[in-house]
Amino acid sequence: MTSGENDQREVQKRAARPAEEVQSATTLPEAMTGRASPAKAAVGDKPVFAYIASLPQPQRGIAEAVDALAAKTLPDLTRSVKWGMSYYGVGDGWCFSCGGFAGHVKLMFINGVALEPVPPVTPVGMGKSTRGVELESVDDIDEDQLASWMRQVTSVPGVGGKKN
Repeated sequence: MTSGENDQREVQKRAARPAEEVQSATTLPEAMTGRASPAKAAVGDKPVFAYIASLPQPQRGIAEAVDALAAKTLPDLTRSVKWGMSYYGVGDGWCFSCGGFAGHVKLMFINGVALEPVPPVTPVGMGKSTRGVELESVDDIDEDQLASWMRQVTSVPGVGGKKN
């Protein structure tokens, strides 16, 4: 039997299972499905650390590294969980977010179109000016570039801050 035939048989076996069994076998944690996680909105370090701890590996390791870099780069860092992801700000509003998804972590910069260079990823449903990166492993983290973007984005008013 060829591997293609084996694959076809596996698909047929899954299709024959009751729907609830298939669902439980393939369901990702809410944070990983592309929808917001069930993490409750709350300001502070503790809720963000709890959110990060709830992620499976390798997303947890990536999010921990991003959080540590943000803390090292931005001394007056404020953390929050909003819309099922960790949000970060300095001073006047929220500047970037970090969330776990199936296969990667999205690090998104609010007002990212103003950054140099502009981050490559345009996320769906996060506003026209948001840009970021998708990190599949800790090795994908370019600390110098991410720190530069973190400093740049915190130099302009963030979301939820005062309007000038």
